[in-house]
Amino acid sequence: MLKLNNLSPSEGARRNKKRVGRGPGSGRGKTATRGHKGARSRSGYSAKPGFEGGQMPLHRRLPKRGFNNIFRKEYVIVSLSDLDRFEAGATVDRQALVEAGIIRRNDGPVKVLANGEISRALTVDVDKVSGGAREKIIAAGGTVKE
Repeated sequence: MLKLNNLSPSEGARRNKKRVGRGPGSGRGKTATRGHKGARSRSGYSAKPGFEGGQMPLHRRLPKRGFNNIFRKEYVIVSLSDLDRFEAGATVDRQALVEAGIIRRNDGPVKVLANGEISRALTVDVDKVSGGAREKIIAAGGTVKE
């Protein structure tokens, strides 16, 4: 009977590992498939990521586009509909959002957007709240702290 402990590939499905540098009779002795001289033939050689043998690497061949602001702040977006799962009167802060599974602990600053509706009065204490979200939270009887 076929079980996990006696599984094996069918005959001929797996080839033996290529054993190089095992004498001239093997056909892969002497230089051990590394060729003659050059950096690749030496031990300890490793090309850096993206190196293409002297050819202009892809990341340098492609044109640059736009402007990358290194000081840009990436916010984690939370919708108002996500906040509707909290009980009325609850304080919704980063810790509460992590415990509810809406954001991860190490995510960046949190911003609440006005996607969806909110039917409970909540105290929202996050990094940023959009204008529309602020109006909806206050209209539902909640408060916003930033």
